[in-house]
Amino acid sequence: MFKTVRALVLREVKYKEADRILTVLTESDGKQTLKAQGALRKSSKYGAATQVLTFSELTLFGNQGRWSVREGTVLEEFQGLRTDLEAMAVAAYLCEVLETASDEDVPNPAMLQLGLNCLYALSRGLCTPERVKAVFELRLACLTGYAPNLQDCVLCGGVTDSMHFSPSKGGLVCGHCARYGNDVISPDCLQAMRFVAAAPAKKIFSFQLTGDAAREFSVNSELYLLSQLERNFPSLDYYKRIKG
Repeated sequence: MFKTVRALVLREVKYKEADRILTVLTESDGKQTLKAQGALRKSSKYGAATQVLTFSELTLFGNQGRWSVREGTVLEEFQGLRTDLEAMAVAAYLCEVLETASDEDVPNPAMLQLGLNCLYALSRGLCTPERVKAVFELRLACLTGYAPNLQDCVLCGGVTDSMHFSPSKGGLVCGHCARYGNDVISPDCLQAMRFVAAAPAKKIFSFQLTGDAAREFSVNSELYLLSQLERNFPSLDYYKRIKG
């Protein structure tokens, strides 16, 4: 059985002498594991299309539930990532998160689109790597069913002059319910978070945020996603070492 898919290569592992085992995120079938036989040979016709951080059109052959690559065409290589270490580190983190958050054989085109939009922004330098990372984290949480409550208190439903943001509680907490450790969220940061959570997919970077509010947005997005996924990521640790 043959089929053609458009896929982002999230991870590649060398197998035997010249093969690759791929983890990809596809438009039509969600996350899949593929074998790319001979992909590491210089003569391979689909070697470039099966590299990590490449968006490709792949022709697959299936047998007894296992899929192997037979043909491949590169659609987007995100070349700009190769010349920016910080952008590459964020891209690796995005791929690790996407692999964790996606499900085998469950289509999620919006998640793939988010990944591609963020990699494109990183590659073309449309935003700083830190901004792309923060937008990705918050938007991914929304796409996976963990959207934060950014309207009223998650505990009592109330609204006070000073609202706090609690990643562990799932969103805003009012001044009456807040406990030590829940920081007051600035109006600018809250407005940016609301925008990213609700904006059309192609507009998620179309907002202005600078200074302390930008750093607050970055911290809140990261802490929120990690709290909801309940795990850490080695690629995130690497990014932080690179960023310094």
